[in-house]
Amino acid sequence: MADEGVDITTSRIREWKSIVTLIVFVLTNCIVLCPFPVPIYVPRTWADKVHDLLVKWRIIVSRHDHPTHVARRTSRLTGLPRRFIRYNFPMNFITAPLIADLFLLAVGAIGRREVKEGTIGSDNIKPYDIMIFFITLAYIAISIDASGLIRYLAFKVLQWGGRVGHRLFFYLYALWAVLSAAVGNDPVILSGTAFLAYMTRVSSNIVHPRAWIHSQFALANIGSAILVTSNPTNLVLAGAFEIKFVEYTAYMIVPVALTVIVLFPFLLYIVFQDEALIPQSIKMHDLPEEARARKPVNPNIPNARGAADEDQNTDDNDQTKLLSLEEIMNPFLDKGGAAFGGIIMAATLATVLGINASASDDKEHFVFYVTLPAAFVMFSWDMVFGWIHRHETREIAARGRQELEEARREKAARRERGDQTPGHAENSLLAGAVQNAEESHNGPDKATELKTLTPNATNSLSPPTLVISEDGDGPINREKVPDESQDHDRSTRDRTDTDLPRNTNMEATSTDSAEQTREKQGMSTHVGSDAMATREDGPQRTSIDSLLRRGHRWAQETFPTPVAVLTHLPFALVPFAFAMFVLVQALVTKGWVPVFAHGWDHWVEKTGTVGAIGGMGFLGVILSNFAGTNIGTTILLSRVIQAWVEIHRSGNNNSPITERNFWATVYSMAIGVNYGAFSIAFSASLAGLLWRDILERKHITIRALEFARVNLPIIAISMTVGCVVLIGEVYIMYSDKKYYVVPEL
Repeated sequence: MADEGVDITTSRIREWKSIVTLIVFVLTNCIVLCPFPVPIYVPRTWADKVHDLLVKWRIIVSRHDHPTHVARRTSRLTGLPRRFIRYNFPMNFITAPLIADLFLLAVGAIGRREVKEGTIGSDNIKPYDIMIFFITLAYIAISIDASGLIRYLAFKVLQWGGRVGHRLFFYLYALWAVLSAAVGNDPVILSGTAFLAYMTRVSSNIVHPRAWIHSQFALANIGSAILVTSNPTNLVLAGAFEIKFVEYTAYMIVPVALTVIVLFPFLLYIVFQDEALIPQSIKMHDLPEEARARKPVNPNIPNARGAADEDQNTDDNDQTKLLSLEEIMNPFLDKGGAAFGGIIMAATLATVLGINASASDDKEHFVFYVTLPAAFVMFSWDMVFGWIHRHETREIAARGRQELEEARREKAARRERGDQTPGHAENSLLAGAVQNAEESHNGPDKATELKTLTPNATNSLSPPTLVISEDGDGPINREKVPDESQDHDRSTRDRTDTDLPRNTNMEATSTDSAEQTREKQGMSTHVGSDAMATREDGPQRTSIDSLLRRGHRWAQETFPTPVAVLTHLPFALVPFAFAMFVLVQALVTKGWVPVFAHGWDHWVEKTGTVGAIGGMGFLGVILSNFAGTNIGTTILLSRVIQAWVEIHRSGNNNSPITERNFWATVYSMAIGVNYGAFSIAFSASLAGLLWRDILERKHITIRALEFARVNLPIIAISMTVGCVVLIGEVYIMYSDKKYYVVPEL
């Protein structure tokens, strides 16, 4: 229900402030859709003076002698010192809305009212309540994920599915749908995406991972539409219209469930019918007995597997495939943490639903009153558990760090000798894997376990790097493709301390000559920051930067789970959401939202209930891609619907809104903004950006055109099914009774 204070005045749109506000809003969403860096050139002398001052104050350690520092200040053409140093300021979904708000404040287009209502809240939308609730609940969900539960469940599903491709696809399909409804889309994307990347890498006859990863991404967003607590878009919508959480689930579960049921055969037999995508029989490498007998190592511990982690992220060899196989066939599981997290999550959701269902309409109830204590209990458990096992985790980290340093020295020595032959241990271990796989493939018990290998060892051991072609005709052959992201990551890790943090601050760009300089000097491209400080300034020199780095490493080794969870929490959502709330509130006060509401009113009068469902569902999907992700779209469309209701309640329209049309509009928007996350652009949701980044780290590059081409039939089927079911639902559940009694003029 909208408050009496909703402003529906449209006369302000002719003012210059209103026009500027709309232009800034559109430009901001364009930048969110297509982020780019802004180059900033700083005189070299100024940069050196600032650097020297920071070194003198012991804020950072000196990096003047480091190859990256030298290369950035030296021209690649002339070899002479550069007069200017280029820094990149990122314009993305964090910085663009913040800069837009600051600009509108500077020109006087918005003021204290818009900022207050965009942060404290208005018209039943309380941004701070939504953000605290979502972040705290996300901590519990990601902590469950950090315990290894999701990967362990995926591993059990892999065993149940066996080597039958279609059956395995169905089991994983059902798993992603159930998990996303229970814990939200972020944990499913965090663990499920990495699991599928490993699974398709170690399979010899899954030529392309497209079917598995796109289905998982779609299911993660479809399933999250069921519970209010599973997605921040649902929280915004439920708060805007004062919908009880139980009522929301009751009306959304049927369209979502039928979408999941109907979508499966379309994906299996129409969209991904190619045998190279979902083969009838999946052939995977067998995990050697030696690796199967090893105790799984907690991946949250830094350097837990020593040089293996670096090899898995940088090398495309046979050892990499074996490591990937071990990752999925011998997963780590913290049973205590998983059980405790599951109990906390279930109790939290039950309490939230119970309090929300029994709450009276005349009192304010903040849902974060429940989730904040629950998240604190979960955090305390993780901290205590980490402290109790600190000696074990520190020993694992120290041993892995030593193995990593030895491997780097060995690589540097081989590079100097020009010897690129891998170690004997890798060959012998892989040979054992191939031999065991062939025996299991030809033996009588080949159907008992999922450990079938292709008889052709050459095909089964092809390098795992995948690049998705932009023309959509299929993947590039599984040949080693130069990974530009590796060079970027290396240069980023080695950049100077004068650079500011990534995403929200300026980043200095690296040059190709930095890599060449390292190779000439026989240096590893992954030199640690502490080792660098020791090499350049001596072992006794310390700074705030080095202390922070050592403190962070100590925290990782002592409390691996809470540090890993805090690292993966969607903190970037907070400034983005608050900035978008303020921008949308600016559209409200400047008269643009009432204009949109009048347009929607005319559409509903012409098309009725079916048009309301189809139109709002279409707007939810399209605007998710072009109006600041699905969160920004939900904020904007919620304000539009509130203004639409106020137009009728204030008597500006003689035809009343019916209950059927109102709830058809609201729930079709819920379907559109949730399903819209897997449609045209990665930036349709923050989950899409996370999904793309995880795949790129696993050497699976998905280009924007391919993302849209694959998702278009999926979103078309999903929206058609969801909207058709919703039409039948609102005709059964609601009547043409007036939603609001329009006062007489």
